[in-house]
Amino acid sequence: MVGNAQGGQMKGPARLRDVAERAGVSIRTVSNVVNGYAPVSDQKRRLVEAAVAELGYRPNVLARNLKNGRSGLIALVVPELDVPYFSELARAVVTKAREFGYTVVVDQTDAEPDRERELIQGEGDAALFDAVILSPLALSQKDLPKRDPKHPLVLLGERIADSEFDHVTIDNVAAARDATAHLFDLGRRRIAAIGDQPYETGETAQLRTRGFELAHAERGVSVDRSLLVPRRTFHFADGADAMEELLRHPGGRPDAVFCYNDLVAIGAVRTLLSHGLRVPEDVAVVGFDDIEAARYQTPSLTTIAPDRRQIARLAVERVIARLGGAAEEEPAEFYADYELVVRESTTGTTR
Repeated sequence: MVGNAQGGQMKGPARLRDVAERAGVSIRTVSNVVNGYAPVSDQKRRLVEAAVAELGYRPNVLARNLKNGRSGLIALVVPELDVPYFSELARAVVTKAREFGYTVVVDQTDAEPDRERELIQGEGDAALFDAVILSPLALSQKDLPKRDPKHPLVLLGERIADSEFDHVTIDNVAAARDATAHLFDLGRRRIAAIGDQPYETGETAQLRTRGFELAHAERGVSVDRSLLVPRRTFHFADGADAMEELLRHPGGRPDAVFCYNDLVAIGAVRTLLSHGLRVPEDVAVVGFDDIEAARYQTPSLTTIAPDRRQIARLAVERVIARLGGAAEEEPAEFYADYELVVRESTTGTTR
């Protein structure tokens, strides 16, 4: 049992009206907060959220979906489920969507263009979902179909500028610049980068390369293009193999490496250690993503940490807003926060 707005005992599950009475707001305000239908002031939102938590209110999802002709399902689709960043992001999306009474179905595209295009167009099994949150990898700007307001979709990760879809990302240029600047601040001068993707669908990698170059320009250091190692995929083996190439560089090995994700960085560290080199004394290494393994490997990995909870919140709230009446609004771009987390792979200690 839970108490009602007058402090007594309430029989049965809490209703929308009970939450409104407890919060001291209208039923419409509670509905707007719970369903994300319209903007609500921060003060009223806090009151409603406190009342929801206190009363244990749960939306009647089945009734709402039947009334609206919806499934109550949101698809989260990523290129590869076995990449830790995506599995950790999926957890955050599932948790956030649950707050709105939605169930998340997680799938992967294996970076297949046809599968990504099908999801964007709401075709095939994509028609089962009320909305889709998609991290595209195979499609470029020119490949994107027109937006269908009846099928809300939010793009993650790969930055496709000026598209017809809502997009949640981080500032990849600034993040890569900060990672590289950190290495310069430690006195490193021959800095390599692993992960450039100089082709049409490699937008995110290209932005990280731009940040890498920006940090060099700010210090008046020319970029040695031969130390910029491209990779089509970002797995352990990619980092390990790229580091082998850098150790054979005719100009000598680098004294620092910026890797475009943590798996690449961990692979690079493995190669360095297998050659008897010390990290960070001989070669400092920075990754990107701050996956859980980065904290626990030896040495622990300095990395860029995107705010996954914020990414999930922005994506889910935008989907809910689209479903709740914002279908015709112009697409928007949302930037989540990030931070540089300094650990043993660059300083020998964890801050």
